[in-house]
Amino acid sequence: MALQGSTVSKQTQKSDQRYGHSGRIQSEQMVPLASLLCREVKCKKIEKPVVRCGLAAQPKKGEDFAFIKTDCQRIPGDSSSTYGVFAVFDGHNGSSAALYSRDHLLNDVLSAIPAGLDRDEWLSVLPRALVAGFVKTDKEFQEKEQTSGTTATFVVVDGWTVTAASVGDSRCILDSQGGVISLLTVDHRLEVNEEERERITASGGEVGRLSTVGGAEIGPLRCWPGGLCLSRSIGDMDVGEFIVPIPFVKQIKLSSAGGRLIIASDGVWDSLSSDRAANCCRGLPAELAAKQIVKETLKSRGLRDDTTCLVVDLIPPDNSLPSSPPLKK
Repeated sequence: MALQGSTVSKQTQKSDQRYGHSGRIQSEQMVPLASLLCREVKCKKIEKPVVRCGLAAQPKKGEDFAFIKTDCQRIPGDSSSTYGVFAVFDGHNGSSAALYSRDHLLNDVLSAIPAGLDRDEWLSVLPRALVAGFVKTDKEFQEKEQTSGTTATFVVVDGWTVTAASVGDSRCILDSQGGVISLLTVDHRLEVNEEERERITASGGEVGRLSTVGGAEIGPLRCWPGGLCLSRSIGDMDVGEFIVPIPFVKQIKLSSAGGRLIIASDGVWDSLSSDRAANCCRGLPAELAAKQIVKETLKSRGLRDDTTCLVVDLIPPDNSLPSSPPLKK
């Protein structure tokens, strides 16, 4: 199919100017509609965000770990299929589960994705693959018969699409352009999550606080047996069947205006609200932003636990180098 006449001439001139062509187009030239659409598709594929990240941590127990891999490829050797993975693991009762998850979770997720998928198909199966990967990592670690456990907040960034999966009380928030803050994870802490309390009691578990000798109850709500205050985690083989490794998964597509992801362990969120964490570092580059959030955390409550913060900026290509001089024509 082709369009002809003055309309084609104007459209073609605009399209050629957009793509850097300098020749004049004769009014009688015919341009296939498929060619015009193909150019638009190519343009959209090129417009991927610039991804920049920063990490800051303040250890106390040495049980927090971060994972950053920005050069993953859906198709090996094809740079246009590049995506990034960013994660925070907050261990408890030792660091073994956090370390194992850091080293194996990505591969376990990818092993659940069939080969030969295009990008849209890959993104559509990714949420289910994340669930399968979390379960596989948990099963393999429990076979080691070690009693430690870990939270896991695992984020995949492919173009403008962000997919977050989490167990535990580490958190990922999105600070969109315009200051709109969205929570991409759910806190699996029994003290604040009524649905998880109901799930455990409906399955035959018990939820309650520690009891003192005199009968008084103290501390946060916990799951019994085991006494864990989280309802979902990787590892924790000694706390019974009610603590599960099935993550909450959320997939969103950002606008081309971009945004900022803040992924942090509960050392941050016990001290700062989502709004405060985003506001205290707004306008700073990712590396300084992560440091500022940790600084604000320590100023607010001191170092009571490991504190880890990972900031990931998704920047529109046109805004990626604001300090660069304009190109000479």
